[in-house]
Amino acid sequence: MSRGGRAPRRRRGGRPGVVVLAGWLFADLLLVLALVSMADRPDPQADDRPGPRPSKSGSATPTPTGPRAVDRHPREFEVAGRNKGDLVEQIRKDTRKWAGREAALVLTFGGSSNGTAYAHRVNGLLGKARPEMFTEKTATDDYHSLGKPAESAVVRVYFYTAPGG
Repeated sequence: MSRGGRAPRRRRGGRPGVVVLAGWLFADLLLVLALVSMADRPDPQADDRPGPRPSKSGSATPTPTGPRAVDRHPREFEVAGRNKGDLVEQIRKDTRKWAGREAALVLTFGGSSNGTAYAHRVNGLLGKARPEMFTEKTATDDYHSLGKPAESAVVRVYFYTAPGG
């Protein structure tokens, strides 16, 4: 209850106000920053790593060990349209150059004010296009971008690094 004993007003159409949406956006941003900062942590077993092994040429070559991290440099591609088959094919085509890699985090920015629904739809098709790249463990998040046209999305993919990389 607010002052005067009345319930707080909702906007016309039952949609939440700008302040509520800004709060959710802030919370999502904090989640992304937390994930990125965890990727920057040093290996806790760094002292236990084996030393460099000599290569055939006699120079030392480091042995990759330790847990995977998240690459700080995302890869981006764009999709557009309504047809599920077309969207799956666009995702498959645009991610071909990264075949063999596994995605850790995907941020999808759908165009227009209803872009989060479109972004959610695109994120739901990622595993159909590349199940080895976008697994059940891949974290996805849906956003909107008012500067992009409706029924289009920019997909930003953060991949895992190689072990010890």
